[in-house]
Amino acid sequence: MKNIFLLSILFTLTTTFAQTEAEDKAAILKIMKTQEKAWSNNDLEGFMQGYWKSDSLKFYGSNGLTKGWLQTLDNYKKGYPTKEHSGTLNFTIKDISKISDESYWVMGEYFLKRNVGDANGVFMIIFKRINGEWKIVADTSC
Repeated sequence: MKNIFLLSILFTLTTTFAQTEAEDKAAILKIMKTQEKAWSNNDLEGFMQGYWKSDSLKFYGSNGLTKGWLQTLDNYKKGYPTKEHSGTLNFTIKDISKISDESYWVMGEYFLKRNVGDANGVFMIIFKRINGEWKIVADTSC
């Protein structure tokens, strides 16, 4: 009887853990889908809603390290001033891995279909749960 009780607790904990992780990943993917739509409408402010609105946000790309939400948005506006430049964004997610109960990394590829020439690359972003919401706190894209 004692063994059945322990197995029941173990099963419950394992199932709860798996459900929570699946829910976390689904929430992260939903944010990224929202970002694809916003970017593809040249709504860069909407795209940036997936990011942590903080001076501590870090973005590392071909132009080096950028710190801060507003500076990252300003850089996007300079680099993608029109719909022709932003094009249509699609992500291909290769991996989402839990770092801790409050953070995940996401690795993948991005594809920009544009009239001014397509742009493709790879990324690794870190999501952190902040005040109950998943936000990107670090982004490396090239």
